[in-house]
Amino acid sequence: MKKGPVCCAVLLVLLGVVVAAFVPVVTAGAAGTGRTPVTGLPEEYRPWVLRAAEDCQDPALTPALLAAQLFEESGFRADARSPAGAEGPAQFMPGTWATWGRDDDRSGTASPFEIGDAVMAQGRLMCSLLGQAAASGIADDPRRLALAAYNAGWAAVEANRGVPPYAETRRYVADIMGSVARFQGTGPFSEITGHGAGADAARRAATQLGVPYSYGGGSPAGPSRGYCDGDGGYRDGQCLAGVTVGWDCSALVQYAYWPARRLPRTAAEQYSATADRPVARAELRVGDLLFWRHGGNGHVYHVALYLGDGLMISAPKTGDVVKKAPVTDMPASDFAGATRP
Repeated sequence: MKKGPVCCAVLLVLLGVVVAAFVPVVTAGAAGTGRTPVTGLPEEYRPWVLRAAEDCQDPALTPALLAAQLFEESGFRADARSPAGAEGPAQFMPGTWATWGRDDDRSGTASPFEIGDAVMAQGRLMCSLLGQAAASGIADDPRRLALAAYNAGWAAVEANRGVPPYAETRRYVADIMGSVARFQGTGPFSEITGHGAGADAARRAATQLGVPYSYGGGSPAGPSRGYCDGDGGYRDGQCLAGVTVGWDCSALVQYAYWPARRLPRTAAEQYSATADRPVARAELRVGDLLFWRHGGNGHVYHVALYLGDGLMISAPKTGDVVKKAPVTDMPASDFAGATRP
């Protein structure tokens, strides 16, 4: 949380905003998608970080994100205090602690200096902020918005329609987002080998595992609400895309490569833009693009990133989530080819 002289005033605004209940916007992935592991933090923090992430049930709140935030806030020092009055490993101001703090470790007291109490309160607050970020319609990664609000207050994020232009807040968000991979542990990042634009794109796409599919959703700035039309977005007669913050297949690919490769928005456009660099199946590398078209020679309707070993990462369809899957999950007769951006 913000430790500068404006901290108290900003956090009082935050306190009045984040108590509101979530609006009914779909942000969590399907049940059973699982959580990625966490590494590089003191062992006394591990069970609480895992529990806080699991209790949120929002795939954006990973254990690695919580660990990276704790490292930024206090360096995992349970006795940390800031000149502005923030306390404990998650650096709660007293007024904010009064709202979010509980006796989660059942010690008989709710204290921002107790690791279990502090981490669980951090998780609850971040989960609430992620819900607000997803519902806000602001074109940015909800994780960045939630971190900015944790530091500067949701009112500042909303007023600026994004991360506020405060040097401390921008550094705070950049530092945490940049160190998430450090705490990721064995999981999607460790399975992606190699260097260069393709491997980097695959690793960036892997940060979105478990985020919902949303027809028309997503941009280089992050996941967003989609829309419904004659081609998709509906499930059981309801326009799911309009209330789901997430990705469609081509937006995920565009996000993964941006800004190293500024790919166009749709799968068909991405195929046209890269078709002069075809790749044979036997020569596929991590990060290569895989395309499918109706009937094998019709309109290109799907794109995914190759991960190696016959696997891909993609946002497949309404009601599903960004996931790793065998390439053979897609119809072989529709395969249009592979390209290298």
